[in-house]
Amino acid sequence: MHDLRMLLPACATWAAAWAAVGAPDAGIDGWMTAASLWALAFIVAGLLCWATLDRHGSARRALNTPLGDGRDTRTTSSRRRALLVAVAATTLVVLACAALAATTAAAGLAERARSPLTEAARARSTVDVVIEATTSPRPMRAAVWAADEPMVRVDGVLVSVDGVAAADVPVTVGLSASTDVEWGTRLSFAARAQSLPAGESTAFRLVSPDRVDPVGGPPPWLAWASGLRHGFADAAAGLEGDGAALVPGLAIGDTSAVDADLDAAMKASSLTHLTAVSGANCAIVTAAAFGLAAACGLGRRSRVVVALVALAGFVVLVTPQASVIRAAAMAVVILVGVASSRRAGGTSALSVAVVLLLVQNPWLARDYGFALSAAATAGLLLLAAPLARRFAEVMPVPLAIVLAVPVAAQVACQPVLILLDPAIAVYGVAANLLAAPAAPVGTVVGMIGCLLLPILPSVGFALLQVAWVPASWIALVAHGASGLPGGRLPWLSDAPGACVLLVATAVGLWLLLDRRGGRTLRRVAAVVLVLLVAVPIGLVAGPSVVARASHPGEWDVANCDVGQGDAVLVRSEGSTALFDTGPDPAALGRCLEFLGVERIDLLVLTHWDADHVAGSGAVVGMVQTVVHGPLDDERSSRVLDPLIAGGADAVEVASGRRGVLGDSRWSVLWPPARTAPGNDASVVLELEGRIGRAVFLGDLGEEAQARMLADAAPGRVDLVKVAHHGSADQSERLYEALSATVGVIGVGADNGYGHPTDRLLELLDRLGTVPVRSDRSGTSLLTATGDGGFRLWTERSAGDVAPRP
Repeated sequence: MHDLRMLLPACATWAAAWAAVGAPDAGIDGWMTAASLWALAFIVAGLLCWATLDRHGSARRALNTPLGDGRDTRTTSSRRRALLVAVAATTLVVLACAALAATTAAAGLAERARSPLTEAARARSTVDVVIEATTSPRPMRAAVWAADEPMVRVDGVLVSVDGVAAADVPVTVGLSASTDVEWGTRLSFAARAQSLPAGESTAFRLVSPDRVDPVGGPPPWLAWASGLRHGFADAAAGLEGDGAALVPGLAIGDTSAVDADLDAAMKASSLTHLTAVSGANCAIVTAAAFGLAAACGLGRRSRVVVALVALAGFVVLVTPQASVIRAAAMAVVILVGVASSRRAGGTSALSVAVVLLLVQNPWLARDYGFALSAAATAGLLLLAAPLARRFAEVMPVPLAIVLAVPVAAQVACQPVLILLDPAIAVYGVAANLLAAPAAPVGTVVGMIGCLLLPILPSVGFALLQVAWVPASWIALVAHGASGLPGGRLPWLSDAPGACVLLVATAVGLWLLLDRRGGRTLRRVAAVVLVLLVAVPIGLVAGPSVVARASHPGEWDVANCDVGQGDAVLVRSEGSTALFDTGPDPAALGRCLEFLGVERIDLLVLTHWDADHVAGSGAVVGMVQTVVHGPLDDERSSRVLDPLIAGGADAVEVASGRRGVLGDSRWSVLWPPARTAPGNDASVVLELEGRIGRAVFLGDLGEEAQARMLADAAPGRVDLVKVAHHGSADQSERLYEALSATVGVIGVGADNGYGHPTDRLLELLDRLGTVPVRSDRSGTSLLTATGDGGFRLWTERSAGDVAPRP
């Protein structure tokens, strides 16, 4: 039996931390939340003291009272008091843990509010900052950046602002991958600050950094790990194929070499956890260190010290990601229990680790990595054994145990995964069964190879070659599972989807593991389970299947009918870009569902007007990278914050920035750096690939169009996204220079602005540019014919658009 007493404080601490860090976003004072919890805790403490003292007094009175008919009454009363004491004590622990987390959150929020970056963000001013990196750089979706311009995201803490020391609030900044930065490096640069919502783990985003100068390297206790990581990555790069990319991930959680295709395949097959450092890695390290110390004849406490030192070194090597610190904290709790001769059960250790970490950093309560790590561990502790026993009734015991582990982890994590991606990986369990035997070999052998490379390079590289074999097998399984038909089962999104799945999971587990209940009750539960699964799938998948059957499956450009606004999709070799999101999330959602678009590799937000960005809620959780123009305070924050919370990287771009989309190349023609936000600061992007050459003009006005023409000198294109919905504010010289075959116009019927204007339509007609209007055609699909022309399909008609001679 598991000791579940600490689960309640852990859950309460998690709930309190989650609510406390987001209190300012809901208009609630963080200190009031903490004070309320402390007040309740003191009240319960008083009740506990009264009940304890009263019980002792009752016991003394019972000793001085002759036994008689009232003995049973006194016994019942004592039991009630004992129960009251137990309930009060449990409630006190729960409230105290919750209050501690709320207090830490309130203190952190107050420190953020006092930061000089708060005023700098409000004034939109550029400040000189020094930050200290708290993790290694993370590659920012390398698939969308040009090969010579990769970007990395660096998280850190603030050191100083304009030469004055500042509180160490967490910040994040996007930098060129060529910047020399590692965990512990101090960087100096000038940038603008953007305040992030209180619920975000990072307080400020630093944007448009000028020249970045390292002003201090990592301290010695961190520097050794940096060299080891780089040496390991360089050695693994000498291997071949996807196995080479996975070896560092399996061994030390370094996924920087994993490309977009492999990453998508790992996600689709539910194998990404194999490259995320978790409890298994920490267990391997601590067990090896503990065993080595025992072999050297050290005592129990000395073994624990050796294991703790090894664990600390491992955390430094892999950097403290959310799953790492959860696993490390749990290992520390267990080791402390061993040192003090106290048995620490797995569930208790997990609960204590969660409480300690949330009290230290309440923002972990909203971290998906932390949630998935805790959920997977809880699933293995609570569900793996019962599932194995039930599976053993119909299969050999070893196979039952092997099957129970991935099933338990998948069942526990799936409600959380739904919040990230509203779909269920159908082949996830099977893929994990096939990959599971290879993962420990790749992890252990790769880790040993990493440690030996600086000492015995040949031996270390030989071990990497051995680890390459299981890593290649895992990659093969991932690609195979992701390529099977029907591998992704659509589900309801967000909290409703997670709640429905959680209830369905609970009902399914009860039917499988608990034989109690009459036949009628179990039949009712089975019917409920079928409905809980079938209804969400029918609601989500049914309309999509019907819609996809009504339009061509092959298309390159889609002009979504979202009313008076822009939302244009471009596909290139399996990658998808979306230019603006229109004014209405529901309208954009219908278009994406109609076209079967489930992932957006590149989202271009040209500027912050509602008719271009208000529909962004429809793509939260779907976007890989967002590029945008100059920030505009709360207008931009309202759009970007949910996208970033959903896992997107956001980068402010200016003219000259380049990147890729599948086999196409893109470049930013406008705006210049430090342009004030507005229509004339619209991001103008040129795309060249299967569709020929295309330019997307946002809402750029006539004067800004003329300046862009002079600065960027764009030549003839095959497609132009007409500026500002076809308003009269257009530069004839620009459209003459572009001389496009097709002019895409996002415009609503009866829009009240007179868009598109007669002047614009006459200009396009004179130039031979065919207008494709969403007000008349609805959603339109353009397929490049390869000779500069397009096949056109619309909701209301179809035909061909021939290129100009």
